[in-house]
Amino acid sequence: MYGTDYAEISDLMYRGRGRDYRAEAEEVARRARSLLPDARSLLDVGCGTGAHLEEFADLFEDVAGLELSQDMLAVARVKDLPCVWYHGDMRAFDLGRRFDVVTCMTGAIGHVESAAELTRTLQCFARHLSPGGVVAVDPWWFPETFSDGYVAGDVVTVGERTVARVSHGRREGDCSRTEVHHVIATPGDGVRHFSEVHLGRLFSRAEYEAAFAGAGLAVEYIEGLHSGRGLFVACRG
Repeated sequence: MYGTDYAEISDLMYRGRGRDYRAEAEEVARRARSLLPDARSLLDVGCGTGAHLEEFADLFEDVAGLELSQDMLAVARVKDLPCVWYHGDMRAFDLGRRFDVVTCMTGAIGHVESAAELTRTLQCFARHLSPGGVVAVDPWWFPETFSDGYVAGDVVTVGERTVARVSHGRREGDCSRTEVHHVIATPGDGVRHFSEVHLGRLFSRAEYEAAFAGAGLAVEYIEGLHSGRGLFVACRG
């Protein structure tokens, strides 16, 4: 679970590091409408602070976000988007309605802990699809594409706030373990530091494809997108 500090600066860091949420949202919308041309509603699962939904709100008439972290949702709600926010777990939720498109972005699907849970999660996505609806999942790394021992560092300044981020990722069995340290400096508050540890399950492409099949979804994997992790796009078979 992400903490309050991380929720407050996550958008700043990702955008400052060059993440193009608009381009990612447009790519998903284009691929979804190639399968369902009249798609007008979208649910973003594991939506975090709503960074992708800021863009999806311009591309779809009816958007909603589901997030487990209350801290992330608190930041999302401040943005005053034309969006319905739901608190819930991607592995088991029932919103009582369906959507033309269900997305799961930024590798959030990696929080699922087992292949069986992955299948149940995608079955839950499928239950929330309109007839002919589309699921788009930005996966976490595959075992062979995860860089064991990877170190990254960035410094971003927005307004009077400067944030330095240093991370180290290593493999632990079937999971990645990424330790992230942030140092935040502002004129009024001075300098403070916090750290987080993020775990992600390293599912293989075959495990993803089996889980989509188990959810009754016919899937295509598109290589090269989303920092090299690719994108799964599926619809009912």
